[in-house]
Amino acid sequence: MRSLPFFEMGYSTYNETDERGNIDMVSTDIGIDLGTASILVYIKGKGVVLKEPSVVAFDRDTNKIKAIGEEARLMLGRTPGNIVAVRPLRQGVISDYTVTEKMIKYFIQKALGKKTFRKPRISVCVPSGVTEVEKKAVEDATYQAGAREVAIIEEPIAAAIGAGIDIARPCGNMIVDIGGGTADIAVISLGGSVVSTSIKIAGDDFDEAIVRYMRKKHNLLIGERTAEDIKIKIGTCFPLAQPETMDVRGRNLVTGLPKTVTVSSEETEEALREPTLQIVEAVHSVLEKTPPELAADVADRGIVLTGGGSLLRGLEELIEDKTGINTMTAEEPMTCVAIGTGKFVEFLAGKRDDD
Repeated sequence: MRSLPFFEMGYSTYNETDERGNIDMVSTDIGIDLGTASILVYIKGKGVVLKEPSVVAFDRDTNKIKAIGEEARLMLGRTPGNIVAVRPLRQGVISDYTVTEKMIKYFIQKALGKKTFRKPRISVCVPSGVTEVEKKAVEDATYQAGAREVAIIEEPIAAAIGAGIDIARPCGNMIVDIGGGTADIAVISLGGSVVSTSIKIAGDDFDEAIVRYMRKKHNLLIGERTAEDIKIKIGTCFPLAQPETMDVRGRNLVTGLPKTVTVSSEETEEALREPTLQIVEAVHSVLEKTPPELAADVADRGIVLTGGGSLLRGLEELIEDKTGINTMTAEEPMTCVAIGTGKFVEFLAGKRDDD
């Protein structure tokens, strides 16, 4: 299995014809952003039709799936002993093959509805640093979920297209795609990655850093969902002009009883300092390896942030402060990769029509 180059990947919605030229059947082609935290499905002509958490709840006794997506996310940390809510994707790669296959199948069917379609052709995004074995696992799981053909695309390229960047031009564009499990940093020119790196530090690590901080500083044990709420509401990695606070409930590690503490945005900055600086260091290392002509382009055009993790407040300012390069967040950072996969499919459809 190989990763397809820029000009070979993806397909469009089209009409199959028989030998006489009569329309035989309609096929739908799909772009999937297979993220650690969320799965997004793009269908040509409709845009992003589905966005749900990549969480599955199943019964350990019967091995049957109880819920998938948002319904399963609500069960995280709140299930009885026999029901387990898990994320089958960890740090951008498959950690539970069987559950991932069922999850992809469920989302494909939900996105397409009850209509009778021929098996779709599916393009799937993966982090730029995954191995051939990990790509093969994604490809096989997608085939098992009902795909007729599968194309694997690197996330930074899809993110750049989704952010509205013309990646086919001979000039350097730097993309920092921060998801749930991985942060992908790449300098793209002429439709391909010139220099890229993928680090396993992203949104989930921000949550874990907040959990650790609350345990250490306040002797308070909180869950993943509470940590995510703190990150979204008052989380920052750069000093705010007006500090904010929120009340956080958890379990006191000393007494074992429920307790409420007030947390400030300054505390979240302290908690998130380590993971955010690791992302900045990765950006710095990619810039160091970038050819001088492309580095000049990046300095001129700036750095573009995409992915759900880029919504953390202060990240633009932090990267700009450490690199001296203008940094901006894409308009729809959460859906950039899925939209990019879909637009890529449309680009190829037009290319085939021209041919």
